[in-house]
Amino acid sequence: MPVISVPLEFNEEDLYVNLWPTFGHMLFLKCEGFNFAGSIKLKAALGMVDAAEQDGRLRPGSVLVESSSGNLGVALSMIAANRGYGFVCVTDSRCNLSTRRLMTALGGEVHVVTEPDPERGLLGARIDYVRALCAADDRYVWLDQYTNPANWGSHYRTTAPAIARQFPDLDVLFVGAGTTGTLMGCARWFKEWRPPVRIVAVDSVGSVIFGGPPGRRMIPGLGTSVRPPLLDESYVDEVVRVAEPDTVRACHRLARNGFLFGGSTGTVVSGALTWLDRNADSGVTAVAIAPDLGERYLDTLYHLAWVQDIYGEEVLGYREPAARSRSA
Repeated sequence: MPVISVPLEFNEEDLYVNLWPTFGHMLFLKCEGFNFAGSIKLKAALGMVDAAEQDGRLRPGSVLVESSSGNLGVALSMIAANRGYGFVCVTDSRCNLSTRRLMTALGGEVHVVTEPDPERGLLGARIDYVRALCAADDRYVWLDQYTNPANWGSHYRTTAPAIARQFPDLDVLFVGAGTTGTLMGCARWFKEWRPPVRIVAVDSVGSVIFGGPPGRRMIPGLGTSVRPPLLDESYVDEVVRVAEPDTVRACHRLARNGFLFGGSTGTVVSGALTWLDRNADSGVTAVAIAPDLGERYLDTLYHLAWVQDIYGEEVLGYREPAARSRSA
Protein backbone atom coordinates (compact mmCIF):
# COMPACT_ATOMS: atom_id res chain seq x y z
CA MET A 1 0.00 0.00 0.00
CA PRO A 2 1.47 3.40 -0.93
CA VAL A 3 1.79 5.99 1.82
CA ILE A 4 1.89 9.59 0.61
CA SER A 5 2.30 12.98 2.23
CA VAL A 6 1.19 15.23 -0.67
CA PRO A 7 -1.54 14.55 -3.26
CA LEU A 8 0.87 14.78 -6.20
CA GLU A 9 2.65 11.62 -5.10
CA PHE A 10 -0.19 9.33 -6.17
CA ASN A 11 -1.23 8.66 -9.77
CA GLU A 12 -2.25 5.15 -10.84
CA GLU A 13 -0.42 4.53 -14.12
CA ASP A 14 -1.10 0.89 -14.94
CA LEU A 15 -4.86 0.33 -14.67
CA TYR A 16 -6.60 -0.88 -17.84
CA VAL A 17 -10.15 -2.03 -18.56
CA ASN A 18 -10.76 -4.73 -21.18
CA LEU A 19 -13.86 -3.56 -23.04
CA TRP A 20 -14.54 -6.90 -24.74
CA PRO A 21 -17.38 -7.89 -22.34
CA THR A 22 -19.07 -4.50 -22.86
CA PHE A 23 -18.63 -3.86 -26.59
CA GLY A 24 -17.40 -7.10 -28.16
CA HIS A 25 -14.07 -5.58 -29.22
CA MET A 26 -10.66 -6.34 -27.73
CA LEU A 27 -10.01 -2.74 -26.75
CA PHE A 28 -7.99 -1.88 -23.65
CA LEU A 29 -8.88 1.36 -21.92
CA LYS A 30 -6.05 3.08 -20.03
CA CYS A 31 -7.71 4.71 -17.02
CA GLU A 32 -6.12 8.06 -16.19
CA GLY A 33 -8.64 9.34 -13.64
CA PHE A 34 -7.34 7.60 -10.53
CA ASN A 35 -5.45 10.43 -8.87
CA PHE A 36 -6.50 13.24 -6.54
CA ALA A 37 -7.23 15.55 -9.47
CA GLY A 38 -9.48 12.95 -11.10
CA SER A 39 -8.12 13.13 -14.64
CA ILE A 40 -5.14 12.87 -16.97
CA LYS A 41 -4.74 16.65 -16.74
CA LEU A 42 -2.73 16.22 -13.54
CA LYS A 43 0.25 15.20 -15.67
CA ALA A 44 0.16 18.28 -17.86
CA ALA A 45 -0.52 20.57 -14.91
CA LEU A 46 2.39 19.20 -12.92
CA GLY A 47 4.73 19.33 -15.91
CA MET A 48 3.89 22.96 -16.67
CA VAL A 49 4.12 24.10 -13.02
CA ASP A 50 7.46 22.34 -12.53
CA ALA A 51 8.84 23.97 -15.69
CA ALA A 52 7.63 27.42 -14.59
CA GLU A 53 9.26 26.97 -11.19
CA GLN A 54 12.52 25.84 -12.75
CA ASP A 55 12.76 28.83 -15.09
CA GLY A 56 11.88 31.28 -12.30
CA ARG A 57 8.48 32.41 -13.58
CA LEU A 58 6.72 31.10 -10.48
CA ARG A 59 7.79 32.67 -7.20
CA PRO A 60 6.31 33.06 -3.72
CA GLY A 61 3.18 35.17 -4.08
CA SER A 62 2.53 34.17 -7.70
CA VAL A 63 -1.00 33.48 -8.89
CA LEU A 64 -1.46 30.78 -11.49
CA VAL A 65 -4.02 31.65 -14.15
CA GLU A 66 -5.27 29.35 -16.89
CA SER A 67 -8.06 28.95 -19.39
CA SER A 68 -9.66 25.53 -18.87
CA SER A 69 -12.92 23.74 -19.61
CA GLY A 70 -12.60 22.02 -16.25
CA ASN A 71 -10.20 19.17 -15.56
CA LEU A 72 -6.94 21.10 -15.94
CA GLY A 73 -8.41 23.74 -13.67
CA VAL A 74 -9.05 21.15 -10.97
CA ALA A 75 -5.50 19.81 -11.30
CA LEU A 76 -4.00 23.30 -11.06
CA SER A 77 -6.23 24.13 -8.08
CA MET A 78 -4.84 21.11 -6.28
CA ILE A 79 -1.21 21.90 -7.14
CA ALA A 80 -1.63 25.57 -6.21
CA ALA A 81 -3.12 24.62 -2.85
CA ASN A 82 -0.30 22.19 -2.18
CA ARG A 83 2.49 24.58 -3.18
CA GLY A 84 1.12 27.82 -1.80
CA TYR A 85 0.13 29.67 -4.97
CA GLY A 86 -3.09 31.43 -5.81
CA PHE A 87 -5.09 30.12 -8.75
CA VAL A 88 -7.62 31.68 -11.13
CA CYS A 89 -9.45 29.52 -13.68
CA VAL A 90 -11.10 31.20 -16.66
CA THR A 91 -13.77 28.90 -18.04
CA ASP A 92 -17.13 29.14 -19.79
CA SER A 93 -20.71 28.05 -19.23
CA ARG A 94 -20.06 24.52 -20.52
CA CYS A 95 -17.90 23.78 -17.49
CA ASN A 96 -19.79 21.44 -15.16
CA LEU A 97 -21.06 23.01 -11.93
CA SER A 98 -19.47 20.24 -9.87
CA THR A 99 -16.10 21.01 -11.48
CA ARG A 100 -16.40 24.69 -10.61
CA ARG A 101 -17.25 23.78 -7.04
CA LEU A 102 -14.23 21.49 -6.84
CA MET A 103 -11.91 24.30 -7.89
CA THR A 104 -13.47 26.64 -5.34
CA ALA A 105 -13.21 24.01 -2.60
CA LEU A 106 -9.50 23.71 -3.34
CA GLY A 107 -9.04 27.46 -2.94
CA GLY A 108 -9.24 28.46 -6.58
CA GLU A 109 -11.14 31.38 -8.05
CA VAL A 110 -13.37 30.74 -11.07
CA HIS A 111 -14.33 33.28 -13.75
CA VAL A 112 -17.04 32.17 -16.21
CA VAL A 113 -16.98 33.74 -19.67
CA THR A 114 -20.43 33.84 -21.28
CA GLU A 115 -19.95 35.85 -24.49
CA PRO A 116 -17.97 34.13 -27.30
CA ASP A 117 -15.51 35.94 -29.52
CA PRO A 118 -17.18 36.41 -32.94
CA GLU A 119 -14.44 34.49 -34.75
CA ARG A 120 -12.70 32.38 -32.08
CA GLY A 121 -15.67 31.34 -29.99
CA LEU A 122 -15.71 30.89 -26.23
CA LEU A 123 -12.12 29.67 -26.18
CA GLY A 124 -10.93 32.87 -27.85
CA ALA A 125 -12.89 34.94 -25.34
CA ARG A 126 -11.39 32.99 -22.46
CA ILE A 127 -7.86 33.52 -23.73
CA ASP A 128 -8.49 37.25 -24.13
CA TYR A 129 -9.71 37.41 -20.53
CA VAL A 130 -6.56 35.64 -19.30
CA ARG A 131 -4.33 38.05 -21.22
CA ALA A 132 -6.15 41.01 -19.72
CA LEU A 133 -5.66 39.65 -16.20
CA CYS A 134 -1.94 39.12 -16.76
CA ALA A 135 -1.51 42.60 -18.26
CA ALA A 136 -3.15 44.17 -15.22
CA ASP A 137 -1.15 42.40 -12.49
CA ASP A 138 2.38 40.98 -12.73
CA ARG A 139 1.63 38.44 -10.00
CA TYR A 140 -0.39 36.44 -12.52
CA VAL A 141 1.48 33.66 -14.35
CA TRP A 142 -0.26 32.15 -17.38
CA LEU A 143 1.00 28.63 -18.04
CA ASP A 144 -0.77 28.61 -21.46
CA GLN A 145 -1.59 24.95 -21.95
CA TYR A 146 -2.27 25.66 -25.64
CA THR A 147 1.36 26.47 -26.54
CA ASN A 148 3.38 25.13 -23.60
CA PRO A 149 5.72 22.27 -24.66
CA ALA A 150 5.68 20.98 -21.08
CA ASN A 151 2.07 19.98 -21.78
CA TRP A 152 2.96 17.35 -24.38
CA GLY A 153 6.33 16.70 -22.75
CA SER A 154 4.68 15.26 -19.66
CA HIS A 155 2.97 12.58 -21.77
CA TYR A 156 6.13 11.90 -23.77
CA ARG A 157 7.89 11.10 -20.48
CA THR A 158 5.11 9.18 -18.71
CA THR A 159 1.95 8.16 -20.58
CA ALA A 160 3.43 6.77 -23.79
CA PRO A 161 6.26 4.74 -22.19
CA ALA A 162 3.80 3.29 -19.67
CA ILE A 163 1.54 2.06 -22.49
CA ALA A 164 4.51 0.62 -24.37
CA ARG A 165 5.68 -1.30 -21.30
CA GLN A 166 2.24 -2.82 -20.76
CA PHE A 167 1.60 -3.57 -24.47
CA PRO A 168 4.88 -4.34 -26.27
CA ASP A 169 2.90 -5.59 -29.30
CA LEU A 170 0.63 -2.55 -29.58
CA ASP A 171 -0.85 -1.99 -33.05
CA VAL A 172 -3.06 1.09 -32.64
CA LEU A 173 -3.44 3.83 -30.03
CA PHE A 174 -6.55 6.03 -29.78
CA VAL A 175 -6.05 9.45 -28.19
CA GLY A 176 -8.58 12.24 -27.73
CA ALA A 177 -7.74 15.70 -29.08
CA GLY A 178 -8.23 18.94 -27.16
CA THR A 179 -5.16 21.06 -26.59
CA THR A 180 -3.47 18.01 -28.22
CA GLY A 181 -0.98 17.77 -25.36
CA THR A 182 -1.72 14.08 -24.70
CA LEU A 183 -1.97 13.35 -28.42
CA MET A 184 1.32 15.03 -29.33
CA GLY A 185 3.26 13.61 -26.40
CA CYS A 186 2.16 10.04 -27.14
CA ALA A 187 2.41 10.39 -30.91
CA ARG A 188 5.93 11.84 -30.77
CA TRP A 189 7.12 9.07 -28.45
CA PHE A 190 5.68 6.23 -30.52
CA LYS A 191 6.88 7.67 -33.83
CA GLU A 192 10.37 7.88 -32.35
CA TRP A 193 10.50 4.57 -30.46
CA ARG A 194 7.74 2.35 -31.94
CA PRO A 195 7.00 3.72 -35.43
CA PRO A 196 4.77 0.81 -36.56
CA VAL A 197 2.14 1.81 -33.96
CA ARG A 198 -0.77 3.57 -35.66
CA ILE A 199 -1.85 6.81 -33.95
CA VAL A 200 -5.56 7.60 -34.31
CA ALA A 201 -6.76 10.97 -33.00
CA VAL A 202 -10.37 11.20 -31.80
CA ASP A 203 -12.08 14.59 -32.06
CA SER A 204 -15.62 15.90 -31.54
CA VAL A 205 -17.87 16.90 -34.41
CA GLY A 206 -18.00 20.71 -34.38
CA SER A 207 -14.37 21.06 -33.35
CA VAL A 208 -11.94 22.82 -35.71
CA ILE A 209 -8.76 21.00 -34.63
CA PHE A 210 -8.39 19.08 -37.88
CA GLY A 211 -10.36 21.46 -40.08
CA GLY A 212 -14.03 21.56 -40.91
CA PRO A 213 -16.72 23.98 -39.81
CA PRO A 214 -17.23 24.87 -36.15
CA GLY A 215 -20.41 23.65 -34.51
CA ARG A 216 -22.20 23.50 -31.19
CA ARG A 217 -20.44 21.40 -28.57
CA MET A 218 -22.03 20.98 -25.15
CA ILE A 219 -19.67 18.45 -23.56
CA PRO A 220 -16.45 19.98 -22.20
CA GLY A 221 -13.08 18.35 -22.71
CA LEU A 222 -12.25 17.28 -26.26
CA GLY A 223 -12.41 19.58 -29.26
CA THR A 224 -11.73 23.31 -29.54
CA SER A 225 -12.96 26.33 -31.48
CA VAL A 226 -9.35 27.42 -32.18
CA ARG A 227 -6.74 25.22 -33.88
CA PRO A 228 -4.20 24.16 -31.20
CA PRO A 229 -0.68 25.56 -31.75
CA LEU A 230 0.78 22.34 -30.30
CA LEU A 231 -0.67 20.20 -33.08
CA ASP A 232 1.64 18.68 -35.70
CA GLU A 233 -0.50 16.50 -37.97
CA SER A 234 2.53 14.72 -39.39
CA TYR A 235 2.56 12.58 -36.24
CA VAL A 236 -1.09 11.52 -36.63
CA ASP A 237 -2.05 8.65 -38.93
CA GLU A 238 -5.81 9.06 -38.89
CA VAL A 239 -8.60 11.17 -37.39
CA VAL A 240 -12.02 9.98 -36.22
CA ARG A 241 -14.72 12.53 -35.45
CA VAL A 242 -17.50 11.62 -33.02
CA ALA A 243 -20.88 13.32 -32.73
CA GLU A 244 -21.93 14.18 -29.19
CA PRO A 245 -24.99 11.89 -29.15
CA ASP A 246 -22.60 8.98 -29.73
CA THR A 247 -20.48 10.19 -26.81
CA VAL A 248 -23.59 10.11 -24.63
CA ARG A 249 -24.50 6.60 -25.78
CA ALA A 250 -21.00 5.26 -25.15
CA CYS A 251 -20.93 6.74 -21.64
CA HIS A 252 -24.31 5.27 -20.75
CA ARG A 253 -23.43 1.87 -22.13
CA LEU A 254 -20.26 1.84 -20.04
CA ALA A 255 -22.27 2.90 -16.99
CA ARG A 256 -24.76 0.08 -17.55
CA ASN A 257 -21.81 -2.26 -17.14
CA GLY A 258 -20.57 -0.57 -13.96
CA PHE A 259 -17.97 1.82 -15.41
CA LEU A 260 -18.74 5.50 -14.83
CA PHE A 261 -16.49 7.49 -17.17
CA GLY A 262 -16.54 11.12 -18.29
CA GLY A 263 -17.43 12.72 -21.60
CA SER A 264 -13.92 12.74 -23.01
CA THR A 265 -13.63 9.02 -22.36
CA GLY A 266 -16.99 8.36 -24.01
CA THR A 267 -15.86 10.22 -27.11
CA VAL A 268 -12.59 8.28 -27.34
CA VAL A 269 -14.33 4.94 -26.81
CA SER A 270 -16.98 5.70 -29.44
CA GLY A 271 -14.34 6.72 -31.98
CA ALA A 272 -12.19 3.68 -31.23
CA LEU A 273 -15.12 1.28 -31.65
CA THR A 274 -16.04 2.81 -34.99
CA TRP A 275 -12.46 2.51 -36.22
CA LEU A 276 -12.24 -1.11 -35.03
CA ASP A 277 -15.52 -1.95 -36.76
CA ARG A 278 -14.08 -0.70 -40.04
CA ASN A 279 -10.40 -1.61 -39.83
CA ALA A 280 -9.47 -4.17 -37.25
CA ASP A 281 -8.29 -7.65 -38.16
CA SER A 282 -8.52 -10.43 -35.61
CA GLY A 283 -5.70 -10.25 -33.11
CA VAL A 284 -5.07 -6.48 -33.37
CA THR A 285 -3.85 -4.97 -30.09
CA ALA A 286 -5.64 -1.68 -29.45
CA VAL A 287 -5.45 0.76 -26.54
CA ALA A 288 -7.53 3.88 -25.94
CA ILE A 289 -6.71 6.53 -23.34
CA ALA A 290 -9.54 7.34 -20.91
CA PRO A 291 -8.84 10.87 -19.65
CA ASP A 292 -11.55 11.20 -17.01
CA LEU A 293 -14.14 9.63 -14.72
CA GLY A 294 -17.85 10.33 -14.63
CA GLU A 295 -18.73 11.84 -11.25
CA ARG A 296 -18.40 15.40 -12.58
CA TYR A 297 -21.00 14.67 -15.27
CA LEU A 298 -23.88 13.56 -13.03
CA ASP A 299 -25.79 16.79 -13.73
CA THR A 300 -25.22 16.63 -17.49
CA LEU A 301 -24.27 13.42 -19.32
CA TYR A 302 -25.90 11.19 -16.71
CA HIS A 303 -28.94 13.40 -16.07
CA LEU A 304 -31.82 12.14 -18.22
CA ALA A 305 -33.62 15.50 -18.48
CA TRP A 306 -30.42 17.31 -19.56
CA VAL A 307 -29.60 14.68 -22.17
CA GLN A 308 -33.10 14.66 -23.65
CA ASP A 309 -33.31 18.45 -23.67
CA ILE A 310 -30.03 18.80 -25.56
CA TYR A 311 -30.08 15.76 -27.88
CA GLY A 312 -33.70 14.59 -28.03
CA GLU A 313 -35.66 11.82 -26.40
CA GLU A 314 -34.32 9.08 -28.69
CA VAL A 315 -30.63 9.61 -27.96
CA LEU A 316 -30.43 6.87 -25.31
CA GLY A 317 -31.54 4.07 -27.59
CA TYR A 318 -28.04 2.54 -27.21
CA ARG A 319 -27.63 2.01 -30.91
CA GLU A 320 -24.11 1.47 -32.16
CA PRO A 321 -21.90 4.60 -32.24
CA ALA A 322 -21.52 6.33 -35.60
CA ALA A 323 -18.46 8.42 -36.49
CA ARG A 324 -16.65 9.64 -39.55
CA SER A 325 -12.97 8.98 -40.19
CA ARG A 326 -10.33 10.18 -42.62
CA SER A 327 -6.61 9.86 -43.15
CA ALA A 328 -4.66 12.71 -41.59
